[in-house]
Amino acid sequence: MNASGSQPASANPQHWSQIKEAGTLTGMRLIYLLYRLFGRRFFSLLMYPVALYFVISKPTQRRASRQFLTAHYKQAPHKWRRPPNNLHVLLHFKAFAEVILDKLLGWLIKIDKSDFVLTSPQTVEALLDDTRGQLIIGSHFGNLEFCRGFMHRYKNKVINILLYDKHAGNFVKMMQKQNDESRLNVFQVDEFDMNTILKLKEKIDAGEWVFIAGDRIPLSGVERTVDVKFLGKTAPLPIGPYMLAKALACPVNYMFAYRYRPVGNKVVFDVTPVCDKLVVSRKNRAVDIQQHAQQFADKLEEHCLQAPYQWFNFYNFWQPDEDSRAHISDSKEGL
Repeated sequence: MNASGSQPASANPQHWSQIKEAGTLTGMRLIYLLYRLFGRRFFSLLMYPVALYFVISKPTQRRASRQFLTAHYKQAPHKWRRPPNNLHVLLHFKAFAEVILDKLLGWLIKIDKSDFVLTSPQTVEALLDDTRGQLIIGSHFGNLEFCRGFMHRYKNKVINILLYDKHAGNFVKMMQKQNDESRLNVFQVDEFDMNTILKLKEKIDAGEWVFIAGDRIPLSGVERTVDVKFLGKTAPLPIGPYMLAKALACPVNYMFAYRYRPVGNKVVFDVTPVCDKLVVSRKNRAVDIQQHAQQFADKLEEHCLQAPYQWFNFYNFWQPDEDSRAHISDSKEGL
């Protein structure tokens, strides 16, 4: 679980990146063993007491969950029988616990195409057949491991994952040791310097893909974010994905993967092409970046409205401090 703040990570212990990863390789193996021995149904039932423990012991994350679910209720009250309460928070935490298993499965077992429901099979096929390097913007909605797993198992694609969170990087490295056939590379980045951009540009030019999350405040805080509307409120999103897209000058796509009960609890897999080359003008830099970030926020909101329990940013996403607004200086270039 994660917590956040509006200041740089080094100055505020409540920034999302400061919360340590709860899992270990031993714990991951235990989760996988329980699944193999008893199946998905037993594992799902077991996650209720686990979720209850986190609801009781993690007040910051509990409040964040309630805040998000309430925002969802206000935007789509027809999807709810009653306003969200702590029972709904429990279901939210339980969904997160199950995603931990799905993350493991995304690495450790063969992913079958029948496990997926593609929102646009033609779009996915076109992306898989495209030999150009791609920038993929994902999120902490659903399970990005399914995206990575689906793509790199069915086509010979090399995928490079950019992570701000060192704890998430530790998880990926643990999983790489368990899957020698993985074609995934992990880059731990605090910020995008010229050396990092040049390395990523080489990979794009070689036809590789780069994954980056578009919904986490950078470690430096809100200075490199822009305000967007999300579920009826103002929220900061990072500018990094769009400045990186400009620097890489490659096709950009959004990608989401999440379990959805109305389709038999299969994984909905959505790919949305954004552009062949993202444009950010010098004259209207701030406006252009805000529009790109808002476009991503709109797509993220679309999926969140459909499956609210698949949202896993357990921190104060909206940043209520009105003095913590992001400003993009038109005099700055690069990332």
